[in-house]
Amino acid sequence: MRDAEGASGADGIREIDMVDVLIVGGGPAGSTAALYAARARLSTLVIDRGLSSGALGAAHAITNYPGVPESVTGAQLVERMRAQAEAVGARFVRDKAMAADVHDDVKIVRGAQGVYRSRSLVVATGSRGRSRSLPGEEELLGRGVSYCATCDGVFFSDEEVAVVGDTEEAVEEALFLTRYARRVHLTVPGDRLRVDPALLREVTEHPDISILYGIRVTEIVGQRRVERLHGLSGDDRVELPVAGVFLYTQGNRPITDFLDGALTENDAGCLVVDDVLQTSVPGVFAAGDVLCKHLKQVVVAASEGAIAAMAAERFLSGRAQLRPDWA
Repeated sequence: MRDAEGASGADGIREIDMVDVLIVGGGPAGSTAALYAARARLSTLVIDRGLSSGALGAAHAITNYPGVPESVTGAQLVERMRAQAEAVGARFVRDKAMAADVHDDVKIVRGAQGVYRSRSLVVATGSRGRSRSLPGEEELLGRGVSYCATCDGVFFSDEEVAVVGDTEEAVEEALFLTRYARRVHLTVPGDRLRVDPALLREVTEHPDISILYGIRVTEIVGQRRVERLHGLSGDDRVELPVAGVFLYTQGNRPITDFLDGALTENDAGCLVVDDVLQTSVPGVFAAGDVLCKHLKQVVVAASEGAIAAMAAERFLSGRAQLRPDWA
């Protein structure tokens, strides 16, 4: 993904030029929304955490996507979608959305590495967020527990830390932490890392990273700060003395934490939208698994991305009321 245009401040945070459509999430919903928005000649920017951070990126084989008769991996399919969107002018930037202000005319999303402003917003973050925290996680959040190495890595100079996860994001955060930490323990819940061969080789060969496969983390322990991590390897207990724990594990809950309740959700945490996928805030739309539709298929997420993008175009055109084509 090529970087978006903008300047960096003294703190290294990028200030990105304001765009017409800002999309959070680069999976099938977000990439399709980017394609349709850019083709409508709207300046379009996508914030995404990486190919393997979403459900599609983790899929081993896709065989039922219309127009793609050959078997492809999820990562290959989403790469094609992104390339098609980029070809018509959409821009992608790798970052993690941390907070958002959506109620004013200019929508603002703050990431770990940049501040992004837009006249409209499409939330396409999917549903791989965790609904349940680990014992000790909430109590030690900000005192050794973190979800962002870019934000907090500097606080662990010459310490030992653990990174929990098996995705591209987890691996890249582990590599980033080696700039500060004395030792990084990458604890992987399964028997493999879901990353491309080049990245796998880089993390495997790094002298300051130890990879621990088959570790199910059970507890984060500490009094005033993180002191150690407890887990299970099969039936065996594992204990890691660490000063920090960076969590990149995933579940099935919609990823809406960066919105901090700004948009109406149902009891399951799914965003509530109208017929054209506009949320409770005008100019903010949502698409894909964050809506918790019963059929979680790539083609469904892509179609919703198209709907959300065209609804954003109508909103930006100043129509008094958004209406479906059949109304």
